[in-house]
Amino acid sequence: MLRKLLNERSSLYRDFWFWSFNRRTRAIARFLLLSFSAAMLAIVVSCTQQTPNTSNNPSPAPATNTSAASPNTNHQQHGGKEQININTAILSELDKFEAMLGVPALSNKIQASRPYANPEELVSKNVVTQEQFDKIKDMVTVEDVVLTGEAKDVDYMSKLGLMKGHLIVAKELLDKQLPKQAEPHIGHPVEEIYVDVEDQLEERNVKEFKTTLIGLQDLIKSQPKSDKIQADFSSSMQAVDGAIAALPENERSSPAFNLQVINELLDAANSEYGAAIANGKISAAIEYQDSRGFVIYANNLYQKIAEPMAKENPEPHKVIETSMNELAKAWPSPVPPAKPVNTPDEVTQLVKAIEQNSQKVISKSNPSA
Repeated sequence: MLRKLLNERSSLYRDFWFWSFNRRTRAIARFLLLSFSAAMLAIVVSCTQQTPNTSNNPSPAPATNTSAASPNTNHQQHGGKEQININTAILSELDKFEAMLGVPALSNKIQASRPYANPEELVSKNVVTQEQFDKIKDMVTVEDVVLTGEAKDVDYMSKLGLMKGHLIVAKELLDKQLPKQAEPHIGHPVEEIYVDVEDQLEERNVKEFKTTLIGLQDLIKSQPKSDKIQADFSSSMQAVDGAIAALPENERSSPAFNLQVINELLDAANSEYGAAIANGKISAAIEYQDSRGFVIYANNLYQKIAEPMAKENPEPHKVIETSMNELAKAWPSPVPPAKPVNTPDEVTQLVKAIEQNSQKVISKSNPSA
């Protein structure tokens, strides 16, 4: 009996040793591979910089680290394309993949299969096919980006703006006596977004309001006709507004700052709208409603800066205001129409027009943007 126990113990030590050895081996191999890649990249960059410039144009400025300028901690720019961190992105960001591939509920499936050691695990975990992955692989990353300065504030404000959008459409549905449809939009700020801003709320000394949002969601579930809902809803809105007020006043009143946030909100709305429509029909009411809420709040933000925009940037203002008005027509009511008013492509074109003209203002305000 003693010999048997010793043999089993010896076997366990041996298995553990092999596991540790393999793990160390993989780590060493990965380190060597990364070191080799970095060395090769340095050689390529060096050769590129030494290549004589035969054109009449001046040499381009040296590349800079864009991590701090990225508008979102869950995605970055790579080769001119936005990259989304599939380990940390909220559903509104993952919906971009859903809209591109036309796969219903893909964002939920990506989220459910976390964590990912590398982008290719989307295929090995049967989240998408190889053919589908090939279409989005340039946008997929598992790396985090650390934001600083204004970019961090834009990300913070954008996340709170998404919360506001959810709550706005929830209020519309409550006013229409549709508590079951409203309830998910109360839940989304807690389930999808709050965790992404929680650390920043603490940094900015903002009082915790997750409990307030959860309390409102629970009340709507259990007592959808309660008179207390209106008061709790107002408390939730005020809590989000209080978190926004933690930002510097000069940023909250800045057209360039607000335009960056507006672009983030419209980008999310565009993805949600694309995910809502399949075969020419609105097949996902929640995504349609999400996108409506984001557009409404984006428009609210723009109205606050419309006057200085009209004075200082009349041409971009004209295009943005016209495009925003046209964009709003895609969501005639909080309850989806029988047939979409606009196609996803039409919505995308309007969003792009707003983004392009916003960038003119942002670039003028911050030439390095």
